[in-house]
Amino acid sequence: MSENKGTTAVHLVLQGKGGVGKSLVASILAQYFAHRLGLVTHCVDTDPVNQTFTQYRDLQVQRLDLLAEGAIDSRLFDGLMERMLTEDGVFVVDNGSSTFIPVWNYMLENGVPAVLAENGRRLFVHCVVTGGQALTDTLTGFAKLAETSPERNIVLWMNEYFGRIERDGRVLSELPVYQRAAAKVWGSVVLPRRNRETFGRDLEELLRQKRTFREAQEGSGLPVMVKRRLGIVRDELFLQLDRLHLA
Repeated sequence: MSENKGTTAVHLVLQGKGGVGKSLVASILAQYFAHRLGLVTHCVDTDPVNQTFTQYRDLQVQRLDLLAEGAIDSRLFDGLMERMLTEDGVFVVDNGSSTFIPVWNYMLENGVPAVLAENGRRLFVHCVVTGGQALTDTLTGFAKLAETSPERNIVLWMNEYFGRIERDGRVLSELPVYQRAAAKVWGSVVLPRRNRETFGRDLEELLRQKRTFREAQEGSGLPVMVKRRLGIVRDELFLQLDRLHLA
């Protein structure tokens, strides 16, 4: 997707709760690496149920069904690992809620984090935590990753679309579940809830059509102010990612 091969890293989007924005996070990451940084970006969708990431045509996402009869297909996973270890560029891998535990357990059992590190590949695990009714479930998924990850590599995506991320008046950083896991957190990105009549509506329509920010800005026929608002959203997200130094 680009000519710059200056970095090699693997970015996994993992969360056991469905419908919280995993594919959105994967699409933002892919756009950031490819369109903002100009890196060779390989996009892979392993969700066996909802191939949302695959629907972003501008990102050239490869579909890979790693799950066979409830277990990881070792042949396919080993093939993906071979690519991660030999091909230049950044990998963005979106995993479904049904593959969360099988994929992560398989990686741990086979020492995948160590293999990547030994071959000069950085591994980042991106986990979504959302407000509202899904808060407890998403915190549980985050806690499992933090308890088992062998290194400080978790990027928290705080999705406020369903509500503020807080419990009993305490924000995420004040909750015991976060404090126990803080040593494994590399950094965080906030997906703020915006005015639904302007920014919210524009972004929802972009996501519904599975279009990238680049498509929205280039020859999309969108009104000037819609492009302007989407540009603001893009720039704010990319600035947060700049500060994390993921590349």
